[in-house]
Amino acid sequence: MGGQTTRLAVMKSESAMPQSRPPLERMLRIHQALQAGKFPNASKLAREVEVSTKTIHRDIEFMRDRLNMPIEFDSSRNGYFYNGEVSGFPTMQITEGEIFALVVAEKALQQYRGTSFEKPLLSAIRKMEQSLPDTISLNLADIEQTISFRTRAEPILDLKTFDVLAKAVSQRQQLELQYRKPGHAAEKRIVDPYHLANINGEWFLFAHDHARKDMRTFAPSRIQSVQPTGEIFARTENFSLEKRLRDSFGVHSGEGKFEVVIRFTPRAADYIREKKWHPSQELRELKDGGAELTLKLSSLAEVERWVLSWGGDAKVLKPRELVESVRAAAEKILAVK
Repeated sequence: MGGQTTRLAVMKSESAMPQSRPPLERMLRIHQALQAGKFPNASKLAREVEVSTKTIHRDIEFMRDRLNMPIEFDSSRNGYFYNGEVSGFPTMQITEGEIFALVVAEKALQQYRGTSFEKPLLSAIRKMEQSLPDTISLNLADIEQTISFRTRAEPILDLKTFDVLAKAVSQRQQLELQYRKPGHAAEKRIVDPYHLANINGEWFLFAHDHARKDMRTFAPSRIQSVQPTGEIFARTENFSLEKRLRDSFGVHSGEGKFEVVIRFTPRAADYIREKKWHPSQELRELKDGGAELTLKLSSLAEVERWVLSWGGDAKVLKPRELVESVRAAAEKILAVK
């Protein structure tokens, strides 16, 4: 591809084509009528293009204000005309890399399928596709066969619950939850929902818990029922998801300060070098080809599970609490019959 700028278009499948004419096609028809000197008005154009006059007015405003086309209305002729030279309709310049990114973005929508985000995201992508010309110089069918997104374990998400959460976050609606943590009975929680985040393919709700008088993290899949209380809450200005998760290894933040040091065998070290696991990480190379990873965390719960996932290729050196918890977990695994 090489990023070379070219005039591109998307050859859309019939299933993806909208029912009404794309905006670009409408504007091209308006442009042709204006260039012909026919002084068309909105009513005439609406009949020809088969849309409402309101749509035609929006198109003309876009052409005039965003594309800088010299369109004016002649009241004596009851129609629009070009008050200046127009050599041709402006065409979109887009790189192959940009259109490739557009296709990849549409595929990435898989994690939003069925949620309240799917429709507006798809609508935005369709609008961008429709604004491109009608010839093709990039084979999108090939891209369809070469890019995909998959998850190892797809979270089970109740779409009705998710929609209530999304609406409550945007409209600052206080919620009453029946929430069940693993290993515990469900309990009522009154929360002010601040933020919905998709982290590593899973959704989480960050909300102020009234009983605990602090921010808490909730997994939507554990919410057994949810309903607005009718109260509207005021967001505190000091909430920052980035700051909250800065010292966590995933989504759980704690009050502690831990320097975590993990030694990896040469076999695992190559995988460790391939990713940035945490903003605080420091990687020290070992003579045998292994590596030592140092992290500064506020909680040990998630990093413990991560260390165990490496089996015998990871050994915790610090802190003592993590060394003991990993050893205890490994002994339980060995004791299982």
